[in-house]
Amino acid sequence: MKKLKIAIIGCGNIARGSHAPHYLSNENCEIKYFCDIIPERADEFVKRFGCGKAVYDYKEIVNDPDLDAVSVCTHNDFHSIISIDFMKAGKDVLCEKPAARTLPEALEMQRVAHETGRTLNIGVCNRFGTAVNMIKDMIDNGDLGEVYHVYASFRAFRSIPGLGGDFTTKAISGGGSLIDWGVHYIDLIQYCCGDPKPLTASGKAFCKLGKDIPNYVYKDMWARDTAKTDGIYDVDDSVTAVIRTEGPVISLTGAWAQNIFVSETYIDFMGDKAGVRLNYCGDFAYFHIKDKDLVTTEPDFEPNDFYKAEVDSFVDCILTGKKNQANIDYAIETSKIMQAIYDSSDSGREVVIDA
Repeated sequence: MKKLKIAIIGCGNIARGSHAPHYLSNENCEIKYFCDIIPERADEFVKRFGCGKAVYDYKEIVNDPDLDAVSVCTHNDFHSIISIDFMKAGKDVLCEKPAARTLPEALEMQRVAHETGRTLNIGVCNRFGTAVNMIKDMIDNGDLGEVYHVYASFRAFRSIPGLGGDFTTKAISGGGSLIDWGVHYIDLIQYCCGDPKPLTASGKAFCKLGKDIPNYVYKDMWARDTAKTDGIYDVDDSVTAVIRTEGPVISLTGAWAQNIFVSETYIDFMGDKAGVRLNYCGDFAYFHIKDKDLVTTEPDFEPNDFYKAEVDSFVDCILTGKKNQANIDYAIETSKIMQAIYDSSDSGREVVIDA
């Protein structure tokens, strides 16, 4: 069988660790292009992975008839532009999270996917994790009873990505801790609970700790190569919100940076029969009643590489035409929730989420 020809657009950390290796491990694929506007990055990928051609402008390859699909691993401001251009050229797309900076951009991506009939998946990798799918099965099977409330904590203290650079510039990223970290937690909750329709959101996003960029004291900084001491910091370093859905109420507290020197990253699923605490990207505990005793069960399971599972599932979508759990039609609901939280923060009131 002819192998699918893949292009990776954006040669940063997520492409290096989570996209390129897994396409290369899939027997149905080969990487034809590595593309980045910084030439040495694309060149380095060709050398690192021993395949493909380095290109520096995606428009040079968008109409290549031999190209089947792309992974979009750029900064958020180009997600919608690049994805739409490739779909209009007849290519299938796996776009990193978030789908886009804003809901209107994400909706346009969805519209073009429907119009062209192309596969558009979003990089919500947690939907492919073993623990997450075990919890989803438990909820689907009624083990928790009615799941009426889910609480998410994605809190770090005094950390930041690339202070002053693309990650902390709203015009490029669309937001901060909510759109970068919260997207995973909200999407994971939606998936486990059967993708309930979101109804309203009330929240507040705070831009407090990193505004004095040269004097910001931090414990951890990733994406250091994008940092600029004379750059911009106008995104949320912390956020809190309540979301009503047709299923459970979701509440969350998140922070890249806070003056509480404790990191807490977990999700609590609270049902009327039992509950679950998922340690993000880790194990989970099941709290239930057995023979009138309160019991805590910690399932023993082999975790998987959910980035590999995500890429393999995308390849399967291309080959079969099937729609998987990362399709834009599911991810768009997470974009609606995040947009509503930001709109609520700006307006100081609860926001109704349109269907």
